[in-house]
Amino acid sequence: MYNKEIKIILSLAILSASVYLFNEGEIGYGIVVLLIMGLVILSIFKDERILKAFYHLRKNDMQKAGKTLSKIKHPEKLIKSQEAYFYYLNGLVLSQTQMNQAEKLFKKALSVGLRSNTDKAVAKLNLAGLAISRRRKREATTLLTEVKKLDKHNMLDDQVKMMKQQLKRI
Repeated sequence: MYNKEIKIILSLAILSASVYLFNEGEIGYGIVVLLIMGLVILSIFKDERILKAFYHLRKNDMQKAGKTLSKIKHPEKLIKSQEAYFYYLNGLVLSQTQMNQAEKLFKKALSVGLRSNTDKAVAKLNLAGLAISRRRKREATTLLTEVKKLDKHNMLDDQVKMMKQQLKRI
């Protein structure tokens, strides 16, 4: 709950140790301690559990990714972009089993603000797939056109074509 505050206090203590080392003439040790402080400050802005969940998703281990994300109790206390990725990753994990919950999480991730256009495209592609499964053709069509606009590198072309074929069956 107080994770961010503890990291700030720890970084201030490390800064004071670094200043002390510089005053004593230990410049090398002072620089090393400053680098350690930089890592602590970086951990304030990057939640390591989200990075770990990304790793598990890359390895296609949904259970471990879900466990890692479940350790984050208050996602609203994260930085906005991390909060968006928390909802995005949870949506990806739940998209296999709980479609209603996954749809809410993808919408919340998009509303909070994903940074990458590719991530926005993947979220909208998943929403389009959920719309197709619920036979909402108009919504799926608009989402697929948005996916095409967001996908600058054409990485999702095959999935979009497949979903458009599924749309023809509805």
